[in-house]
Amino acid sequence: MSALSGQVCLFRCLVCVPDRPKLTDSYTEDTWMKLRDAVSAIQNSTSIKYNLEELYQAVENLCSYKVSPLLYKQLRQVCEDHVQAQILQFREYPSSECSLDNLSFLKKMNRCWQDHCRQTIMIRSIFLFLDRTYVLQNSLLPSIWDTGLELFRTHIISDGAVQSRTVEGILEQIERERNGETVERSLLRSLLGMLSDLQVYKDSFEQRFLMETNRLYAAEGQRFMQDRDVPEYLHHVAQRLEEENDRVISYLDQSTKPLIATVEKQLLEEHMSAILQKGLRILLDENRVCELTLLYELFSKVKGGLTALLQAWREYIKSFGAEIVSSPERDKEMVQELLDFKDKMDHVMQRCFQRNDSFINAMKEAFESFINKRPNKPAELIAKYVDSKLRAGNKEATEEELERILDKIMIIFRFIHGKDVFEAFYKKDLAKRLLVGKSASVDAEKSMLSKLKHECGAAFTSKLEGMFKDMELSKDIMIQFKQYMQNQSDPSNIELTVNILTMGYWPSYTPMDVHLPTEMVKLQEVFKLFYLGKHSGRKLQWQPTLGHAVLKTEFKEGKKELQVSLFQTLVLLMFNETEEFSMEEIRTATGIEDDELKRTLQSLACGKARVLNKTPRGKDVEDGDSFQFNSDFRHKLFRIKINQIQMKETVEEQVSTTERVFQDRQYHIDAAVVRIMKMRKTLSHNLLVSELYNQLKFPVRPADLKKRIESLIDRDYMERDKENPNQYHYVA
Repeated sequence: MSALSGQVCLFRCLVCVPDRPKLTDSYTEDTWMKLRDAVSAIQNSTSIKYNLEELYQAVENLCSYKVSPLLYKQLRQVCEDHVQAQILQFREYPSSECSLDNLSFLKKMNRCWQDHCRQTIMIRSIFLFLDRTYVLQNSLLPSIWDTGLELFRTHIISDGAVQSRTVEGILEQIERERNGETVERSLLRSLLGMLSDLQVYKDSFEQRFLMETNRLYAAEGQRFMQDRDVPEYLHHVAQRLEEENDRVISYLDQSTKPLIATVEKQLLEEHMSAILQKGLRILLDENRVCELTLLYELFSKVKGGLTALLQAWREYIKSFGAEIVSSPERDKEMVQELLDFKDKMDHVMQRCFQRNDSFINAMKEAFESFINKRPNKPAELIAKYVDSKLRAGNKEATEEELERILDKIMIIFRFIHGKDVFEAFYKKDLAKRLLVGKSASVDAEKSMLSKLKHECGAAFTSKLEGMFKDMELSKDIMIQFKQYMQNQSDPSNIELTVNILTMGYWPSYTPMDVHLPTEMVKLQEVFKLFYLGKHSGRKLQWQPTLGHAVLKTEFKEGKKELQVSLFQTLVLLMFNETEEFSMEEIRTATGIEDDELKRTLQSLACGKARVLNKTPRGKDVEDGDSFQFNSDFRHKLFRIKINQIQMKETVEEQVSTTERVFQDRQYHIDAAVVRIMKMRKTLSHNLLVSELYNQLKFPVRPADLKKRIESLIDRDYMERDKENPNQYHYVA
């Protein structure tokens, strides 16, 4: 339109404008007839008899002589008559339910609209002077272009039957496209553009379109949720949303934004619970990263979607984790399964849930919840898992891999409430690794210690650090002792190594009096004399439980060295005297307790390296059994380790460690109660319990707190108020 107008104006500038003719009624009439013929020719798509410049000049002349109102009115009337005549072709169009007939109707309407637009542009180019002067100066008058739109809207589109059939036809074409058929998008784009230009898009089409869309996807959502699995359904929803977005871009008016919201509501919002209940566990169990990512993206589009997903994600972690933690038969693999589960959830978090802070916090909360459902056991098993990784002979990981494993273990460790249980079992296992020389790496040990110190503070690791200091000091003492022994007039054939342990740092061991060979006893006395000579006022208590030795042994195959525990040593040395001993004879000679003796004999006669033979044969040791030295013993190694039994935890040790933890907890509770009451003097029962929960770092039941309070009252640390039994007073 603007290009044509520009050409006319340019042409006018180049041509000399003749003198205006004198205005007469005859001239006005003739000029109008000429203009009307031109308009009719345009409307009927026939050739115009007159030059466009001449027609433009004629309009300018009429406007200059103040006949613009009449000219505008006559032009409008001519255009209106033409538009009114067009309606007949649509009213007379045969009605049909055939899609081809409906498509033909739409094409006819589109041609009519395109012709009308083209004609209006051409007419406006001729009457441009009128449009830019008279019409522009009268704000109440619509422009020639707007007049054309108004006439088309009034006489064609506003016709009930025509509008209904047009909209029905458009909706039918869209439905066919939604069903997978190919339609003429350019036709739809043109017709919907027509409705938009005529300002009837929302009222005549959009409301009906959204209603049909709502109905379609409501039915489709119900059907697909029943017939398809969740991964397939999610991909279908994503495809539908992509298709509808494409429609908005391709031919719908940009104002049709409720369309996407309608699809999301019917395919997602209405089925959020069903999708999560039916499919989330499957997606997570099977690690379906692609579908989980899609699920997150889709749920982020609807109101409350991420909140629902977050809750379901949290419950899944609690449920799956509880299955791992609560099953005693899975204890052996519990920690590894927890680490694998945490890795898996971290992977989902990073790849699928965009590292959403809410989801990260929910995961931490869920892990902390389920891992403490079974008090104490996870802490114990984590300590044992660390022990298995830090032991010598663990060839599963390099130093770098071991460091990564320890970092992962610390993440699980953070979730545990009963960290004192972990400390007790970790200290017991660390003691064995250090004393029996089974630690894989001092650097790894100190790295783990550093991690624990950073996580729990210096007080948590002070005793553990003391154990390492004792080992270092023991090395220095042994250097001095060797020099001392070199100056002795009666050197021993036995090379003695002693670890001096500070009692407060190390686990407590039950003293056991065993019968040592005379030469060992003599060497102990020599060391005692040496040590107390340097450190007067100290007391030495020998602990044979974790002692170990290397014995030189002769078999028929040749000489071997046996790396054995002290108890194994006492048993084997007996066979220097004779070939066979009964169980009772060995018990009497060594003084080893029954359970420990059975374990020791079982390791020598029933294990992989059988240096003793047992009669009768079997895996268990009984009181009536007898044992013989196995001179036919063969092994490919020169030094054979048989003292692995020392590293194994007995049931008694486990029970003892657990009981010690509970005893220590009672001391901590007592100390906390006294500390609080000493500061507050008087306090109600509920406030005291609340203060205790804030101070204690391990889980405790209200009933246990009540018992400790009663105990302190009995021991006169505090007393009940005489009038109010729920009120306590501190007793100085």
